[in-house]
Amino acid sequence: MNAQIIITPAGERLVLIPEAEYAALVDAAEDAADNAAFDRFETKLANGEEELIPSKIVDRLLSGESRIRVWREHRGLTARSLADKAGIAQPFLSQIETGKREGTVDTLRKIAVALSVTIDDLVG
Repeated sequence: MNAQIIITPAGERLVLIPEAEYAALVDAAEDAADNAAFDRFETKLANGEEELIPSKIVDRLLSGESRIRVWREHRGLTARSLADKAGIAQPFLSQIETGKREGTVDTLRKIAVALSVTIDDLVG
């Protein structure tokens, strides 16, 4: 490394390096941060704290389809079984899925818990 140390009038030590070397250091730090984030994700995935979502499901979510219906079907649940798990009436769940009614925050929380997702996953 081609470094030069400069001492300011206040006594602070500064290190000067060529810009290309600085850019290489920044790239290495970013790579290390990315690797650490990937390692954390792999650990969470192995512990069941994260999951991989098939692209077909992501495409359906991004297309504007009912998020509750997409997650329900992805989890392999019928509307009846999800309603039972969430402690709500099945017709009410159907109305929420079709957009005819809006669920309260409490109702959405119950549905999210039953689907093992966050409320943000349902209303994002």
